[in-house]
Amino acid sequence: MSTITDGSVTVRVDKETKSEASKIAEDFGFDLSSVTRAFWKQMVRERRIPLTLSYPEPNEESKASIAEAEAIIDGGKARFDSADEMFASLGI
Repeated sequence: MSTITDGSVTVRVDKETKSEASKIAEDFGFDLSSVTRAFWKQMVRERRIPLTLSYPEPNEESKASIAEAEAIIDGGKARFDSADEMFASLGI
């Protein structure tokens, strides 16, 4: 019976790339080590190099909606005074 032990990997990358990659990983709720492990496991499982994740830039409509939501949160006041008012604005 063989024993499998953990190994370690050193990756050399410039500071700017590491910093930007860390920010993206954190946006997805991960750290770089977790992302690296998941990447390697997916490579083994799928027997290919999986480069399919993306981080799309929101379009202008989405940016406006995000800004509106942030303003509502910062102002502490809801856009509608009641659920009925909200549903009426949606035509429901």
